[in-house]
Amino acid sequence: MKLDVQNLNLRHLRLVHAIADTGQLSVAANQLAISQPAASRTLAEIERLVGEPLFVRNPKGMIATEIGRVFCRHADAIVGQLGSTVSDLNAYQAGQAGTIRIGAVTGPAVGYVVPTVQALKKEAPLAEVSIDVAPSMELLDGLLRDAYDIVLARIPSHINANRLEISRGRVEEVRVLARAGHPLENDGGLGFKDLVDQAWIIQGAGMPIRDAIEQAFVNRNLSAPLDVIDTASLVFTVGYLLKSDTLAAVTAEVANLLLSTRPDGLIEIKLKEELILSPYHLIRRNGHAMSPICDRLHRLLTKELAI
Repeated sequence: MKLDVQNLNLRHLRLVHAIADTGQLSVAANQLAISQPAASRTLAEIERLVGEPLFVRNPKGMIATEIGRVFCRHADAIVGQLGSTVSDLNAYQAGQAGTIRIGAVTGPAVGYVVPTVQALKKEAPLAEVSIDVAPSMELLDGLLRDAYDIVLARIPSHINANRLEISRGRVEEVRVLARAGHPLENDGGLGFKDLVDQAWIIQGAGMPIRDAIEQAFVNRNLSAPLDVIDTASLVFTVGYLLKSDTLAAVTAEVANLLLSTRPDGLIEIKLKEELILSPYHLIRRNGHAMSPICDRLHRLLTKELAI
């Protein structure tokens, strides 16, 4: 016999699932908030479409037939998947789940994105968070290509700021690190003239920290460092510092992290003057609706940054 299953629908599947789960037609009807006569008519309709009885009645309740067990197995899977779908949708709408793509320059990534994501995951453990640390130009280009939902970055001159929603910025302070035992370790309050002949490991040309260091020397009529290794890798920077007399210029947030994790290996070379970088901003695309979970992270970041 050819089964007439094209007219089967979710109402049918939910009833069969409830009967199989409870073993009682009346209890299944109560679960679905329908009357027992309506449940009986619906079951008769299902069995007519299938062409065979799905259940037999005995004193202990309703027992699935052989074909009924096949039907129940698929009904259970579909109803269960529907329940998961509803749960996932509810979690998404409540800002409890979903995907977030964040980009940040190094300092705020360490100082603000880390604690913000930790706070978010405590409240929404199902959130899927992707984080990239990169230069501002890459981050802004990625944001405009929809590669990121939110970025913490400086605004390059070629970017059309009208396309962006930009929160008030924060500045970063530059610190100088070296290995414990460096010849300058015991000198307090050094000026840039004391660092002229030092070797450096630092970001590449055109990067904010590199520009700030070079400009600090130039502003004091000193020669910019010549013995320089270019890298944006913290792992390489730490490894090189520990085995040389090189100096490294990093943001205050990165310095605090490295000094806390390598207290016996790294030190800060104290400077007489502060060295401040241009501000970075919390940025998203203008007029672009964010998912509830992204909006939740944006609010947390705004609070963490106090902007």
